[in-house]
Amino acid sequence: MVPRASRDRVRATISHREPDRIPFDLGGTRVTGIHVRAYARLRDALGLEPREPRVVDITQQLADVELDVLDALGADVRYVAPRGASTYHRVFHEDAAYRTFVDEWGVGRRMPLESGLYYDSFAPPLGGTIDLAAVDAYAWPDAADPARFAGMGEEARRYVEEEGRAVQVGSISGGLTEGLFKLRGFEDGYMDLAADPSLARRIMERILEVKLAYWSRVLPLVDGSVDVVGEADDLGGQDRTLFAPATYRELVKPLHRELFAYLHAHTDAKVFFHTCGAVRELIPDLIEIGVDILNPVQVSAAGMDTAELKREFGRDIVFWGGGVDTQRVLGSGSPSEVRAEVGRRARDLAPGGGFVFAAVHNIQPNVPAANILAMRAALR
Repeated sequence: MVPRASRDRVRATISHREPDRIPFDLGGTRVTGIHVRAYARLRDALGLEPREPRVVDITQQLADVELDVLDALGADVRYVAPRGASTYHRVFHEDAAYRTFVDEWGVGRRMPLESGLYYDSFAPPLGGTIDLAAVDAYAWPDAADPARFAGMGEEARRYVEEEGRAVQVGSISGGLTEGLFKLRGFEDGYMDLAADPSLARRIMERILEVKLAYWSRVLPLVDGSVDVVGEADDLGGQDRTLFAPATYRELVKPLHRELFAYLHAHTDAKVFFHTCGAVRELIPDLIEIGVDILNPVQVSAAGMDTAELKREFGRDIVFWGGGVDTQRVLGSGSPSEVRAEVGRRARDLAPGGGFVFAAVHNIQPNVPAANILAMRAALR
């Protein structure tokens, strides 16, 4: 059995103890990954054998961060994702402008044929005028499909026993409000929150049912090997929350509370919650309902100053991310600017533990390999 320095390091910091060094994550979640284009350049810059990147997240076009890259960079976290359902088969179509498919939730996804980087959602399957009966009659994914869980327990144990890394297990889907907006479309989804909250609530309740059914089956399989369980729901934009905090507290927070309470009741793993943007106003709510770890800590958004966040909330929540400003520095700054940014964020967030270093969200295709290496060297 290999030493478990990485796992011990991550466990220390997520328990608010200062580890031997700041843990580093690249590819340990689906929101701390790297686009396939940037990944190919990174492998080359590291002097590693050229390989065609394997896409592990079709929508975001994320690469499988392979063991040789993890070892070269000293990454401390591994990710275990649910498998595909046996009843779902992705079928691609092309027209003059887009390559498209329909995901398991019935949501259309499309990427431009020319210079496309990601698959955006379109064609919301529950858009337009619907009622509660239509919501209940919808073909919701089968979270109990055994194919979803094939090999997940063995994979988690292998990462711990053979690599000594910490393990995060991911959710079956994005968040409750994210699901509302994808299934209804943004216009109808926002109208529901304001004018038909019972419909919005019912859609989110059905998404929650799928999530709970998934977690009830996967947690026993990874027991003893999982350190972090990941959930998400984007609640913030660049300068404010995506909808009123009062709306969050009335409609969404009770469902999040139920989800996080279930996780805490059925695993000792910490609850990781991804929400982009200016969410400072909601952090006390998230702490109250059981979020242990906040990601991505979007430092360029309003109110997300790392020194202030650490001072105000650092005793109660772990910051996973925030290591370098991705909007203004990592992609377009110089290596020296990247190093200075990393130093600033590490000094703000690392003291006393409670910090896992990662870029703010996935490393995008425009990021030069030299800046990724400068980021890693500065952290070291």
